[in-house]
Amino acid sequence: MKKPKFKIAVRKFDAFESSIAAIWDSFCQKTNCNFELEAVALDLHPLYDTILKNKGLANGDWDVSLINTDWITEAYATQAIEDLTPYIAKKAPENFPEGWSESLLYKQRFNGGTYGLPFHDGPECLIYRKDLFESIDEGVAFYRDYGKPLQVPQTWDDLMEVAEFFNRPEENLYGTTFAAYPDGHNTVFDFCLQLWTRGGDLFDANKKIKINTAVAVEGMEFYRKALQNTDAIHPDSRNFDSVKSGMAFANGNLAMMVNWFGFASFSEVYADSKVKGKVDVTNVPAGPNGEGVSLNAYWMYVIGKGSKNKQLAYDFIQFAVNAQNDKLLTLEGGIGCRKSTWHDNEVNIVVPYYYKLEELHQNTRSLPRKSNWSAIADVIDQVVLDVINSEKDIETILNQAQLKIDQIEN
Repeated sequence: MKKPKFKIAVRKFDAFESSIAAIWDSFCQKTNCNFELEAVALDLHPLYDTILKNKGLANGDWDVSLINTDWITEAYATQAIEDLTPYIAKKAPENFPEGWSESLLYKQRFNGGTYGLPFHDGPECLIYRKDLFESIDEGVAFYRDYGKPLQVPQTWDDLMEVAEFFNRPEENLYGTTFAAYPDGHNTVFDFCLQLWTRGGDLFDANKKIKINTAVAVEGMEFYRKALQNTDAIHPDSRNFDSVKSGMAFANGNLAMMVNWFGFASFSEVYADSKVKGKVDVTNVPAGPNGEGVSLNAYWMYVIGKGSKNKQLAYDFIQFAVNAQNDKLLTLEGGIGCRKSTWHDNEVNIVVPYYYKLEELHQNTRSLPRKSNWSAIADVIDQVVLDVINSEKDIETILNQAQLKIDQIEN
């Protein structure tokens, strides 16, 4: 007899797909589950469309989905996801909530309810090839050319200078990259990082989104110049999302990049990695009047409001987020969310800087919790595209975008 399907929508990434498949197999062995897993891996836009735009979570197309912090408020506001509070009260996840940092639990809380459990984490940071920075030959050459020691960049200007030094197309090595693919996420994250690391803010005094500021102009001027600098960045940067950037780094094609911590970890566990054992991480570079603030965004499991298998869905999630499976995800190339994983000896042998996650979390900022954030993000996404694909006056671009944001907010 054909088994019924249990459907999970997954963000397309090898580590996510392999770990969820392995966890499901283990779950079924333990519980004698009579369902067949149908895990569908989707890129960001198709994932958003199927679970929220097309109401897949609300109408029962999906039992479970991975969802990121950008979308969780919209999912709650549109009643697309199940409140997990009564399930947790009966059968809480292992060491809940103490087993996680508060920074990984608050985004999914609304009106006393908990609407998701952490799956994958990893703040943005500067990921770099420590073998290049520790090389005596490279240090001598850099001092000869620039008259100062070779150091891991602490400012955006330093980043581009060092990127030019390491940019060697003939060796298939490029100084750095920016994930400039227009998906409403990567470009938006870069916009926010440029703003925050220069001492700026997304909000005005009235808590309204305000992007036409002097600091935003400064950040976008840097970003335009950086994306146009063919002597420093990977030529495919405009087609890179964070995953493709991470693959380029693991393939040995980048000296450094600002990206999610998970792609540093991935470079240690990916079987074909060319940089295993040659990687380290540090804070995001800063602007001249700011500090290296990181961006905290994470993925979580949610249950579809329309699922006919809600108890099974919760039982699976409750099992999936235990300490053993959190570690399994990490060793597959994802980023476990539990404190126990961050400090696990085996994990830190495989990924020697894994313990730094706790420190990185102490200096993070998050995107706003707004049900209309996807619409606002689309406007910011277009801002960045206009900045890097045209020579239009940046202040004008921001002023025009602000008018659109004001319409959305009002």
